[in-house]
Amino acid sequence: MRKINSVLLIDDDEPTNFINKKILQSSGRVEVIHVANGGTEALRILSNNKNNLNNSFIPDVIFLDINMPAMDGWEFLIEFKKLENLKAERIIIVMLTTSLNPDDELKAKGIKEVYMYKNKPLTKDMIEEIINNNFSF
Repeated sequence: MRKINSVLLIDDDEPTNFINKKILQSSGRVEVIHVANGGTEALRILSNNKNNLNNSFIPDVIFLDINMPAMDGWEFLIEFKKLENLKAERIIIVMLTTSLNPDDELKAKGIKEVYMYKNKPLTKDMIEEIINNNFSF
């Protein structure tokens, strides 16, 4: 079974990050999993690449929560687009949320960087779908 290199989980809820990390690990399809407890921390992880190319971390997939304090998923996406070191990279962004607001899904569909909008919880089937539809080995 082929694996993708890396995933970044962005969610302010630690139990959710723990569970999602376990699901990703048990799928056997991801080499490296990084966890950020919010948008600000995620941006710090991603922007460190600019100054440290030897140990750079560019995720293949980002799972992004919408409702987070300090910086929500929408604000993260605005700042993410400004990261020059990632502009040429193809990163799959999946909004993984508990939001029941239909406007959130419509908004996500209007953002080209967002590949998919899914309701929590993360499942092995979602992981398989993302990998099978986006990565050729």
